Amino acid sequence: MNTVTLGIVGYGEVGKIFAKGLQGQAGIAGVSAWDINFRDPARADTERAKADTDGVRPLQGMADLCEQSALIISAVTASNTLAVAEEAARYLRPGTVFLDLNSASPGTKQQAAQAVDAAGGRYVEAGVMTSVPPHGIAVPMLLGGGHAEALAQTLVGWGMNARAVAPEIGVASAIKMCRSIMIKGLEALVIESYATARHYGVEDHVLPTLQETFPQIDWARTGAYFFSRVAKHGKRRAEEMRESARTVQEAGFAPLMASAIAEKHDWVAAQAREGIFRDVPADAAWQVWADRLIQGKR
Repeated sequence: MNTVTLGIVGYGEVGKIFAKGLQGQAGIAGVSAWDINFRDPARADTERAKADTDGVRPLQGMADLCEQSALIISAVTASNTLAVAEEAARYLRPGTVFLDLNSASPGTKQQAAQAVDAAGGRYVEAGVMTSVPPHGIAVPMLLGGGHAEALAQTLVGWGMNARAVAPEIGVASAIKMCRSIMIKGLEALVIESYATARHYGVEDHVLPTLQETFPQIDWARTGAYFFSRVAKHGKRRAEEMRESARTVQEAGFAPLMASAIAEKHDWVAAQAREGIFRDVPADAAWQVWADRLIQGKR
């Protein structure tokens, strides 16, 4: 891939990190972005100003983005994965590469690929294998699709950590979704276990047994991190887990665990929206987070 103009759909946390990190990379002529918040009267001025500060061109809509971009990165919420791909397909120029970072099931990614490819685009799925912060654009990513190998070489040249794993769409997302069941599931289990132990006053007995069984994990520190991440990103994690549940269903199994994990993350997100974590520092001990949940149910 020669010098390209880069377009980003979704100028949230991930979109901002990728836009800023890819600015000035050899082979990138410029970065543009489109986000629904650019049209939100309550947020448009702030979001557009942020884009301008980052050297990113905020555009008016998907049509403008597709017109100006040879490579489009989709970084939206899981539930919008297919809708964004289908909207982009209406405006894509032939040959445009569409890199889908979103956490969606293999079936959802396959539908998105069909829409983009039918419009003459080149769809590549990505499974982002851990939280983007603090890795930035070097976050590990697995790519899939017929154009994955070529794109991986380009991305690596820009300082990204991308590796093609399959020419078929769905493999990279299956890897991502199966991992998410474990990671988000562990987050949900820790929150439920720790908050309940705190309620009964038995945490000083429970955590040492976990430490003895799994000594390689700092259970107090890990618990604090899990609480903080779910409190901040519970809604997004719940959407991802619904896609994980869809992945399980597509495999022919009942998604009993994945669905429950989604509900737990959604519940914590609802508590956050109600303000029970207001003024809790991001690096607070897990007991602080648990105490807020306990107080909130009274």
